[in-house]
Amino acid sequence: MKKVPTENNMLHKLVDYYKVCHEYTSLREQTQKDYASTLERALNTSIEGIPLGKISIKNLCRRDLKVAYEDWTHRGTRTANITFAVLRKVLNFAVELEIIEHNPIIGIKKLKEQARKVTWTPEQVKILLDKAYSEWKWRNIGLIVHMAYEFAQRIGDMRELKWTAIDFDKKTLTLEQSKRRATVYLPISDNLIKMLTQQEEDFGFQEYVAPSLTPKNNAYKPYTKFEVSSYLNAIKTSCELPAELHAMDMRRTGITQMVDSGVDLAQIMSVSGHQNPQSVKPYMKNTLTAATNALSVRKNILTDV
Repeated sequence: MKKVPTENNMLHKLVDYYKVCHEYTSLREQTQKDYASTLERALNTSIEGIPLGKISIKNLCRRDLKVAYEDWTHRGTRTANITFAVLRKVLNFAVELEIIEHNPIIGIKKLKEQARKVTWTPEQVKILLDKAYSEWKWRNIGLIVHMAYEFAQRIGDMRELKWTAIDFDKKTLTLEQSKRRATVYLPISDNLIKMLTQQEEDFGFQEYVAPSLTPKNNAYKPYTKFEVSSYLNAIKTSCELPAELHAMDMRRTGITQMVDSGVDLAQIMSVSGHQNPQSVKPYMKNTLTAATNALSVRKNILTDV
């Protein structure tokens, strides 16, 4: 075990210590990786020419952290707030160890995240997948996005999907969702099963369905969420799709399409993994398709009056 940092140590020493303690090591492997990359970016934030990580713990003040937060917002409000939350955990950890008396990040006003409502059209999804599948370097990114769209699941779960979750004979996917730990049982379409069959021929020698094409330490590993975002941006640019479309929107797109199609709420929840109907409300919005379906049902009622 590393030596407990003191207030005279730099912030990066505190982060190094946090990453070997139970609070961090008890997290899921992917969560640890996400925390690590988030903290690395935070520590590299420049405060008047000095990386945040090289400021001593005792000299770390709210002003410095406010400047850092403002810098993080340039990457987006959600990214800034995630970085804020992870660093707050580390500084709370320092308070518990009595390295500092108060958490200097407490009191900084965060920006309110606007509920994201962007969805892909079927045409946009087709354009993206046609382009991704046309080039080997983008093929696995295309498959990750394809599965997220078809199954209405999170990109993270598709990044880490293993062959053991797929039953080729029954054409089903059994998935334990990483966020809610709900288990969902999903049918696989004939079109996707063909793609997965080919994928197994090419990548069935290792455990992940769509791993990064570049082995790390002689092993194939999942893409990070930042790698998926970077590759997807390149694909979107190459086929002139709107920059506002993100990979994470595929789950929302799939659920919204089910809502628009009049799928029963309980059936949607069996796909999405939600336990509370209220959690599905953010995916419900006013659309022409939904209104047309609703009025067509009402028209049948009116004809009987």
